[in-house]
Amino acid sequence: MTFADALRKLWPNADTHVPGLIEGMIASAPTVFPRYGLTSDLLICHAMAQFSEECGCGAEMQENMNYSAGRLLQVFPSHFTHDQAIEMQHQPRLIADQAYGGRMGNHAGTDDGWDFRGQGLSQVTGRDGYSALAKKTGLDLLDHPEMIVAPATTLECGVGDFVLCGCLPYAQKDSLLGVSSMLNVGHFVGDASKINGYAMRKSWLSLWKHTMEVQ
Repeated sequence: MTFADALRKLWPNADTHVPGLIEGMIASAPTVFPRYGLTSDLLICHAMAQFSEECGCGAEMQENMNYSAGRLLQVFPSHFTHDQAIEMQHQPRLIADQAYGGRMGNHAGTDDGWDFRGQGLSQVTGRDGYSALAKKTGLDLLDHPEMIVAPATTLECGVGDFVLCGCLPYAQKDSLLGVSSMLNVGHFVGDASKINGYAMRKSWLSLWKHTMEVQ
């Protein structure tokens, strides 16, 4: 089965959340995959398995910052006081700016936390991450962060980040642990339990390989 057929089968509801997402990814694939060295179905399967977990098959292309006070204190315990959590709960922009402001290259006192929250196929987060990806792809992501989720450019952003994170050498070795480590943790770890959603990444890789008939 081709990448296009596999994507339509495995991400059936992606267009519900980002209209045109599936066809945009399919249209850009013949250029994007070879440009970044994903020259085999095995490598494509590894990338897509990670993306399937990271963005929920297109259902979670933008990080949901609509937290209750209790959940805020669980997810960002060092970035919110109890009073701040009560005051900011269910206000996504304020939450993002507080949670991410002043770190990951974001400027404090600005909307950087919101503009550069986790987005796209690989959930790139922070001004530094967007800046590095902009240099890698040549896309103006700092002035137009919405390009990370736009149908025409989201695959390039995802694949560019996949390569930027150092995943490709591990994908070439068919090492799920290596690929998952680099994308999720940022360095190699020998313990799968330290990787968020590792079991799902494993399941997705199996599904993509089966669908694209990769041994």
